[in-house]
Amino acid sequence: MKIIIVIPAWNEARHLGGVIDDLLVYYSAKSIIVVDDCSSDETGQIARNKGVIVVPHLINRGYGAALRTGTLAAIEQGADIIVHFDGDGQFLVSEIAEMVKPIQTGQSEVVLGSRFLTKISDIPFFKKWFIQRPAILIHRLLLGLPLTDTHNGFKAFGRAAAIKIFPNLQQERYAGATEVLQAIKQYHLVWAEVAVTVKYGEFGQGFGDGLKILKDLVWRFFIK
Repeated sequence: MKIIIVIPAWNEARHLGGVIDDLLVYYSAKSIIVVDDCSSDETGQIARNKGVIVVPHLINRGYGAALRTGTLAAIEQGADIIVHFDGDGQFLVSEIAEMVKPIQTGQSEVVLGSRFLTKISDIPFFKKWFIQRPAILIHRLLLGLPLTDTHNGFKAFGRAAAIKIFPNLQQERYAGATEVLQAIKQYHLVWAEVAVTVKYGEFGQGFGDGLKILKDLVWRFFIK
């Protein structure tokens, strides 16, 4: 099955080259799509220098829009499985094989990474208890999906599921992740969670970014 990795990237010049190098150990350059969301640094050029597919946004459209753009590009490239993988170095390339296995074996149509299953992720205290836990509770209450994690950028989609979900996504920023979960429920897709490792410290979103996620979540459900 053809696997394509989609990386949404905005000003990720510091880490993106290393992430791509790690991916190239397992996957060909043409199996990696970087969506450069109008970065002001060398993100796009670094990706082009590595020989991967680069899809640029002419204006900064946001995380959700970058995932939509990259996923639709992967579908056009004939992907059987599309993996979402962040460009900041917080995920382990070696865990992609575990992520896609339920799709390869026909057990699931969508696989969601979780930081709260069996593997250990050194999640900052405030982010864990004041951002992630409230977000999980809101999703469970309003979507009815018994998830152990939300807004984890490590996900995998079978081709048919991606075709159902991504062409019609409207939320372009962090609320796009919630819209994906809504689509999973709407289309009655078979989903599973897989334990993943997340490296924090200098990697990943800061507390301020977490507040933006929570703000977008509240806007999505209660205001708009």
